[in-house]
Amino acid sequence: MGCFTFVKVMMVLFNLLILLGGLALAAVGIWLNAEGDSYVHILGIFSLDVVRFVNVGFFFIAIGGVMALLGFLGCWGAKKESKCLLIMFSSIILVIFISEVTTGAVMLTYSSLLESILKEWSTPVLKGQYGKDKVLTNMWNTTMTELHCCGFTNYTDFNDSYYYEENDGLYPPTCCTITEFLCDMNGALNSKIQGCYRQLILGIKKKIYIVTGVAAGVCGVELAAMALSLYLYCSLDKQEG
Repeated sequence: MGCFTFVKVMMVLFNLLILLGGLALAAVGIWLNAEGDSYVHILGIFSLDVVRFVNVGFFFIAIGGVMALLGFLGCWGAKKESKCLLIMFSSIILVIFISEVTTGAVMLTYSSLLESILKEWSTPVLKGQYGKDKVLTNMWNTTMTELHCCGFTNYTDFNDSYYYEENDGLYPPTCCTITEFLCDMNGALNSKIQGCYRQLILGIKKKIYIVTGVAAGVCGVELAAMALSLYLYCSLDKQEG
């Protein structure tokens, strides 16, 4: 097998990987949107930073779809030895690569702001909307039950809250280890259940690291495919010359 034929085969293989990578990015985007909606409800509708995070999910869905089409385009260009398709493929891949790197940098920047975002929005929303907003209440109940936590910092987040006032000074059942009795201040104090802050931070950062890892792998494949397509283009140019 000659060098040119070998590069063609590798070009096809890398473009198949790009196609699969595009589908993977689209799947990650769908997952981000689903998870992002959960955090919007937990933090409240005013958390614009989380809404931007959800928009990143739509970006990944769009880029993933384009990449899947580009994978097919690259395979076809290599098979047909079309210089036009190869240079078009390389140019679009370069644009996508730059977009992905930029988006990754933005996501990592937002990850460093998560602490301030959560502290700014969670406790006020919890005090004012828990027990009043059904969707937010259900989301917080699910979060506190699954993570075995109470409130954002601890049970004191519910002091003077809408829920606290409406239930005569009681706390949500998840704030007490003994659920057979009403959860009052003594029960919540003795239970010593931690707040959800640390678990929420770790959960969000874990998702960002997963997305960054997937994107980094896809970017590596894109660079290799772009280099191969340019090599094929130059080889075809020499043959014609």
